[in-house]
Amino acid sequence: MASVEQLTLPAWLRHQAQHRPHALALRHKRLGAWHASSWQALATTVERLAAGLTERNFAAGDGLLLVSQPREQALLLSLAAQWSGGVAIPLDPQLDDEVLRAAVLHLKPRFVFAEDDRQVDRLLALSQHVIDANLRDLPAHPHPSVIDYRTLASRRNDAFAPVAHEHGDAFGFLRVDEDGRLVEQRFTHAALVHEARHLALAEKLHAGDEAFAARGFAAAAQARYLIAPWIVSGFRLNFPESLETRDNDRRELAPTLVAGTRETYARVAQLVDDRLPGRRSWRRKLIGRALRKQAGFPERTFTWWFVARPLREVIGFSRTHAALVVGAALDDKTAALFDALRVDVHPWPDAGNWQRVTSASADAPQPRHPDDASPAQPAY
Repeated sequence: MASVEQLTLPAWLRHQAQHRPHALALRHKRLGAWHASSWQALATTVERLAAGLTERNFAAGDGLLLVSQPREQALLLSLAAQWSGGVAIPLDPQLDDEVLRAAVLHLKPRFVFAEDDRQVDRLLALSQHVIDANLRDLPAHPHPSVIDYRTLASRRNDAFAPVAHEHGDAFGFLRVDEDGRLVEQRFTHAALVHEARHLALAEKLHAGDEAFAARGFAAAAQARYLIAPWIVSGFRLNFPESLETRDNDRRELAPTLVAGTRETYARVAQLVDDRLPGRRSWRRKLIGRALRKQAGFPERTFTWWFVARPLREVIGFSRTHAALVVGAALDDKTAALFDALRVDVHPWPDAGNWQRVTSASADAPQPRHPDDASPAQPAY
């Protein structure tokens, strides 16, 4: 049972670091190799990043906008912002310039995080402080308003206790609705912790599980059904090298927890179809009979061992015991295929309290903090 102090994500992060310091918490792939962090190392890094943000005048209630795909740096910065009492706001890097401008105008973040040079250039004109991921370890960006991620963490050794409040916002999300307007929803620490504990109980999640973060980082379901349950349950979270390599990386890991959308599972189902031989082959016929539930017990057993089980290994579902589809349910064809592969996909809602905030064609944003803003400069 959570104590009063464990009603925020940073409090749960400290809890994991104190009780399971050497257990693996996070793995990310870079240049073809997996890199791992323990709960203790993760909490230490987040604490130092939070202190670094605070030293740069990031305060409780401030926003940190993250324009990034799923990657380690974006996650750590999100947790650091929450540690400091702020809110992390992941944003889809594929949004066009006009929508990005409207989002920054509405959010007025203290900092923005950019995953690559293109995003740095887009964001420099929209905010006073840009944190550059610098994934290729290049020399620091020459623009004075750019902070290299490698230099953000505080060098001080004194402890920096979390200042997050259970009723404070932990994550915020924006998207464009069908009418072309920006809509927003936010989740408090208490709400995320409550949902995470409910999910862990319903799906029997535990510290030995392996989760795979393949969805877009800016998806609200990522925070609700992956990040918060990871911190509360203490399992391992794995980030692929990129969205392009996610299928190979998932096959390599064989995670026990997979969360995706209807489209995610349809794409994986297409991978299965691509792996099967021609329509007259015995393997495809066996799967077809299994899909139509026409096979008897001996045939079902044979199909499992010689067709379905190898296919589960190919798509990285060989160990999966918790397969979640967030939002719309699977279409009949995809649902039948995963049923034939003996993958029980459970639906979880993705409905949220989306509120319209502004038109997607807003004026150029002004600095959130004019007192400490440097003169406007052109993007590098």
